[in-house]
Amino acid sequence: MCTLSQDSSTVIERFPTIDQLLAKTCWNPFILAYDESQKFLIWCLCCLINKEPQNSGELKLNSWTRRLLSHILSAFRLNIKEVGLFTQSLGYAPVDYYPSLLKNMVLSLLSELRENHLNGFNTQRQMAPERVRSLSRVCVPLVTLPDFEPLVEALLTYHGHEPQEMLWPEFFDAVNEAFLLKKISLSKSAIVCLWLRHLPSLEKAMLHLFEKLTSSERNFLRRIECFIKDSLLPEAACHPAIFRMVDEMFRYALLETDGAPEVLATIQVFTWCFVETLEKENKQLKFTLKTYFPYASPSLVMVLLQYPKDIPQSLWHQPLKHISEMLREIVEDQTHRSYGGPFESWFLFVHFGGWADIAAEQLLMSEGEPPDALLWLLAFSYSPRDGSQKRAQTMVEVKSVLGRLMKLLRRPTLSARELQTAAGESQGGDPRPPACRQLIRCLLLNFLLWAPGGHAVAREVIALMAQTDEVTHEIIGFLDQTLYRWDRLCVEAPTSRKLARELLTELHAKV
Repeated sequence: MCTLSQDSSTVIERFPTIDQLLAKTCWNPFILAYDESQKFLIWCLCCLINKEPQNSGELKLNSWTRRLLSHILSAFRLNIKEVGLFTQSLGYAPVDYYPSLLKNMVLSLLSELRENHLNGFNTQRQMAPERVRSLSRVCVPLVTLPDFEPLVEALLTYHGHEPQEMLWPEFFDAVNEAFLLKKISLSKSAIVCLWLRHLPSLEKAMLHLFEKLTSSERNFLRRIECFIKDSLLPEAACHPAIFRMVDEMFRYALLETDGAPEVLATIQVFTWCFVETLEKENKQLKFTLKTYFPYASPSLVMVLLQYPKDIPQSLWHQPLKHISEMLREIVEDQTHRSYGGPFESWFLFVHFGGWADIAAEQLLMSEGEPPDALLWLLAFSYSPRDGSQKRAQTMVEVKSVLGRLMKLLRRPTLSARELQTAAGESQGGDPRPPACRQLIRCLLLNFLLWAPGGHAVAREVIALMAQTDEVTHEIIGFLDQTLYRWDRLCVEAPTSRKLARELLTELHAKV
C-alpha cells in the first residue's frame, strides 16, 4: 500500500494503471457503501496529490484527483470533523464539498430515523439515544441551513426511550432561537414536539411575545395578532398540554403586572386566534373543552365561545345576560367551589373580554333602566377582587352616571364641562375607587363615539380626561381595542370609526 510520504510520480511509476482502477472504484456504489472502503480510497487518492506540482501533467493529475475526492467526500458517512482531517491538507475549501455532503448526510440520517420509527419495537435495530445526542450536537451550528430543515424536523419528532430534555437541550435551544428569529420554518407538529419536550423553549417563545407589549405603538393589537399567528402559538396550543402551559404563563404575567391592560389585550387576541385555529383544525373537537379550561364551568365556556359576529347585533343582550347570570352564580354562590374562586372566573372571562366591551356599548344603547346583569358584569370585569357589597356600590355609582349621560344622549350640542359633570369628574379630587373611575371613563368614551353631540366635543373632553400619562395610555388602549373589535365583528359605524381613528392618531402623536 502506498503512503502519504511517497510523491505522486513514484506512485504512478510503481502502479501505472492506478488512476484507472481508482476512477472505477470511486464510482462503484457497492464499494462506497462501506465506511472502511471509503477511507482506503481517500488515502489512496491522497497519495496521488502532488503538493508542489512541477509541470502541467502533475497539475492535471491533481485536478483530476481532487474531483474524485470531492465525489467521495460528498457521500462520506463519517462526521464533518473526520472529513475535515482528510481535506485540511488538500487545498479544499468547505464550499467545494459541504453542500453535497450535507445533502447526503441529511438523507442518510432521515432514512435511519424513519426506519427507527417504523421498527420501534425491534430494539436491536433501534437508533441508540447516544447516537441521537451526538447527532443533535453536530446539528446545533447547522440548524439554520435550508437543507437541514428536514433533519431538524425529524430530530424534533424522534421518539426515543430517554427524555429528550436530558439528552440534547443545546439542540432544542438552537432550533427554538432560529425559529423565533425566523431563520428557519418548522411545521406545527415539530413545534409541538419542541415545546412539549423542552419547556424552556416555550417559555422563551412567550417571553419573546411579552417583549412586544408596548401599547403606545400604533396598531398595537394588529401587530400582536400578526406576531402571535407567525409564532404558531395558536396551532401548538391546540394540544391541551401546551395551551395549559401558555395559559399559566399568561396568568403569571397578569399577577406580576397587576392586570396590565397590554397583557389583558394580548390574552384576548391570543384566545381569538386560538379559537379560530381550533375550529379550523377540529371540526369535531379531539379534546373536550374541559381539557383546556379545567377550572371552568363547561356550560359557561360554551356561552363565552359564541362568536358575537354570528349573532344579530340586536340580540347581543341575550348572551350577555346569560354570561352575567352564570358568572354571578359561580362567584357569589359558595356551592360552586369546584370552579375555583372569583379570580379563576375572572381569568376565564378576560380570555373573552370582548363581551365586556360590548356590554359597555349596550348599556348606552339600551332604552329604559340599565339592566342589572350588564351592570354586574362590568363591575366584576373591572374589579374582580371586590366583595358583593362593594360591587353593589359600584353598580349604583355606574347606574347614576349612566342616568345622567342618557339625558344628554339625544342633545345635538353639548359642552365638555357638561359631560365631565355627568361623569362625576368635575371636582378636583375623585373619591371613587380606581377601578370604578376607569369603568366610568370607558362609558364616557363610548358616549363620545356613539352620541351625535359627543363627536364635536370629543377632543376637548379627552384633553380634560388625559391629565396623566397613565390615563392617556388607557385611552389609547381603549380606542385601539375598540377599532380592532369593530373590524373583527364587522361593526358598521363609519362616523364613529373615523372619529376613533383620528383621536388615536392625535394621541399617539402626543406620547
